Amino acid sequence: MFKAPTHQIKRIVILGGGTAGWMTAAALSKLLNPNLFTVTLVESDAIGTVGVGEATLPHLRFFNQRLGIDEGEFIRATNATIKAGIEFSNWGNIGDAYIHPFGDYGEPLNNVGFHHYFYQAQKRNTALSLDDYSLPVMACKQGKFAFPTSEPNLLTSTYSYAYHIDAGLYAKYLRGFSEKLGVVRVEGKVESVAMRKSDDSIASLKLDNGDIINGDFFVDCSGFRGRLIEQCLHAGYEDWSHWLPCDRAIAVQSEHNGKPLPYTKAIAQEAGWQWQIPLKHRMGNGYVYSSQYISDDTALQTLLDNLPGKPTSEPNRLRFTTGKRKSSWVKNCVAIGLSSGFLEPLESTSIYLIQAAIMKLVELLPQRENLDAKRSEYNRYFSNEMDKIRDFLILHYHATKREDTPFWSFCNHLNIPQSLAEKMQLYKEIGVIEDYKYGLFLTPSWLAVYHGQGVTPSQGDVRVNQATLAHAEKYMNLLKPNIQRCVNKMPTHEHIVAMLHETEHNNPTASQLNRPANFSLYGRS
Repeated sequence: MFKAPTHQIKRIVILGGGTAGWMTAAALSKLLNPNLFTVTLVESDAIGTVGVGEATLPHLRFFNQRLGIDEGEFIRATNATIKAGIEFSNWGNIGDAYIHPFGDYGEPLNNVGFHHYFYQAQKRNTALSLDDYSLPVMACKQGKFAFPTSEPNLLTSTYSYAYHIDAGLYAKYLRGFSEKLGVVRVEGKVESVAMRKSDDSIASLKLDNGDIINGDFFVDCSGFRGRLIEQCLHAGYEDWSHWLPCDRAIAVQSEHNGKPLPYTKAIAQEAGWQWQIPLKHRMGNGYVYSSQYISDDTALQTLLDNLPGKPTSEPNRLRFTTGKRKSSWVKNCVAIGLSSGFLEPLESTSIYLIQAAIMKLVELLPQRENLDAKRSEYNRYFSNEMDKIRDFLILHYHATKREDTPFWSFCNHLNIPQSLAEKMQLYKEIGVIEDYKYGLFLTPSWLAVYHGQGVTPSQGDVRVNQATLAHAEKYMNLLKPNIQRCVNKMPTHEHIVAMLHETEHNNPTASQLNRPANFSLYGRS
């Protein structure tokens, strides 16, 4: 039997439960060799979790798949519905609305982005709509959904999907999953933390009942307070509130008012924005706002006045400072979740950032050798993720034409980061969307926000000429009706959700549910 070397990290201690803690526990217990590691999670029932995050990104599907979690079981356990995008209302101007889809707009032709052809074609025909060339956008608008396929060159392979979930139920599900794999949960509050004199790293946690939890490596999932990463290791915090001024949120659950839609709603309000997230059994609602521009009482009343149904919970109030830890991994401790920083839930990135941090940790953790290099790589990677998401979120606020309230006037004239300024200048002048390999939001996402909020390029790609545009227009004339025919054959989102939530023995898998007709991406069936 293989014997662990003496320098091996053996005892991993996670402080804090909730979504971050139990996602970490589930992944470490599943993906690391159980003969080499023990995983202990310390949490207290007396300490509440934030637990308002209910909208996710498609990456969660692959996290669950990596852990071997059955999709149908997960959906039923979390009261999930399907999410194919996010609708943004009143962001560019009051009355505007657009959908950021989990999918493409058309396809590049001759290595030139589809939007270059679209804008040239729109000059000839002002009635053209970019939405008509995105299958997930058109499906969302009509309340339709079907699971995508993997066959290349088919319309049904040009989009993805995520979930709306009850985050508390997801944490509960992962707790059961993790404990079956050997994770030990310890109930208690941390009273004090013992540090090693040799290197100032963390040695153990002392709980309020007197128990001592020793560890070789610690994961801080303690939330905003950063009990280990900040209070003990003093990682420092980079404050981004001058770019993202919202600093408070109020969350309220409500009844449904109608059929659950296959997308999240983000509705701009006087001093921030309101979310609406349709779960199977209820609606999640919240108002993210800047306390500099609206009072807490007025914010609450605004939220209550705009609920889609009767409220079913008391308001949950949160305060936060948008930003990130200067280092997420310090000594023998890594912060995951809110303890690593906070980016408001405008694009549903919170669970993604937990997942990304976990998978990078799994990649780097196993041995003590070269820990300095591993810390450096982890911090570089996570900082890059945060910075790119930060710029994308700022874009939503800054790319507004609104001047109707002091908040939106501030956002309109925001002094944005140089990295975002360069991206926006590149797009405005020549229509180029910066392409990067590492980072969450890629070309279709940036295009959705640019176009949806009225940011258009003054010039396009020089390779778009009379001949290539004529070819592109033929493609567009075939693509639009094929997308609509494909959507017409999709079942409703309501039907899909109902089938997914049938009893376990009758529940179909995603592959067995109705799919749309397969039309070619190139316009041929």
